[in-house]
Amino acid sequence: MLLKTQIIISAFVILLILLIAIAAPYIAPYPYDEADFTNTLKSPSSKHLMGTDQEGRDMLSRVIYGSRVSITVALGTALIALIVGTAYGAFSGYLGGKTDELLMRIVDVFYSLPDLLVIVLLTLLIGKGVLGIVIALGFTAWMRVARIVRGSVLQIKSYEYVESARALGARPTRILAWHILPNILGAIIVTITFSIPYAILAESTLSFLGLGIAPPQSSWGTLASTGWQGIRTFPHLIIFPSLAIFITAFSFNLLGEGLRDYIDPDNSHV
Repeated sequence: MLLKTQIIISAFVILLILLIAIAAPYIAPYPYDEADFTNTLKSPSSKHLMGTDQEGRDMLSRVIYGSRVSITVALGTALIALIVGTAYGAFSGYLGGKTDELLMRIVDVFYSLPDLLVIVLLTLLIGKGVLGIVIALGFTAWMRVARIVRGSVLQIKSYEYVESARALGARPTRILAWHILPNILGAIIVTITFSIPYAILAESTLSFLGLGIAPPQSSWGTLASTGWQGIRTFPHLIIFPSLAIFITAFSFNLLGEGLRDYIDPDNSHV
């Protein structure tokens, strides 16, 4: 009962955040880029619930619009990890033998590289826009998915129903698509769920270092980076975007843990 409650509550919070991101133009009280130099650095009030920034822009509106960028980056990263990691891990595990060893050694080489260094280099090469950051984060996120999918495929491909399909002359792609992947879908979903908070935190780190989203776009990370400069005198500038990052990442982690325990209760704490 407690596990189902955890899944329901975390899923509800995530759905609410997604709806806020989608409906940003309709629910934001002010335009996110509307400056009012007569109202700069105001503390939270009834007029501006999260206060205003250095240019008098409403922080609530900027946090709401920032959710669009942060969530887009997170979901884009998860999509790349899902497609590349699942395909790579599935074919590696199914082919087995020396091919599997070679493909996994390649993954080990990528794993040995510092994630932050790789992401920063790719971001500088591709650009600081949303697309560049999504590609950079996706480049480091797919490997975990590949390893988990590969391990699951190695286990399932020896089952009788897979052997029967192979004996009937089914092609490897058909066996993977119709007989193996549907049976490891739960593990893939859980892994992808955990990759979303990773992407949110990674993008926030990049933006905090000044290597993230380029103006005029802003994400929660860029808002927190700007707010850091006035943390002592104007703490609201960093508190609210940081809370948005924390709540979203925590909710996805809770959902991932809940789904993991629900799908595989025996191995959930291994």
